[in-house]
Amino acid sequence: MLSRPASTTENFMEQRIINSGKLATPDLVQLAKYGHDQLFIDYDEEADVLYVSFGKPQKADDAIQGEDDIIRRKKDNKIIGLTILNASKFKK
Repeated sequence: MLSRPASTTENFMEQRIINSGKLATPDLVQLAKYGHDQLFIDYDEEADVLYVSFGKPQKADDAIQGEDDIIRRKKDNKIIGLTILNASKFKK
C-alpha cells in the first residue's frame, strides 16, 4: 500500500486530533466505566448538541435538565447518558 506525503495542513490537523485525544483520554476512560467499558458519542454540529451514552444507547424513562445545559438521561434511576446542549460553550 502506497501513501502520499501529507501536506503541512494535514499534518497540523492530524496533530490537533491526536493532542485532543490525549487530553480527553482520562475523562473518556472515566465515563466509559459507567457503561461497562462502552461509551458512545455523537455530535450534531448544526444543533451544537453532544450525545453521550454509557453502554449501548437505550431509551430513558426519565430525563432531568439542569441549569448547566446538560440533560441527564436515566433508566431505572441510573444515569445512562447525557445530552449536552450548546456543547461548543464547554471548550477548554
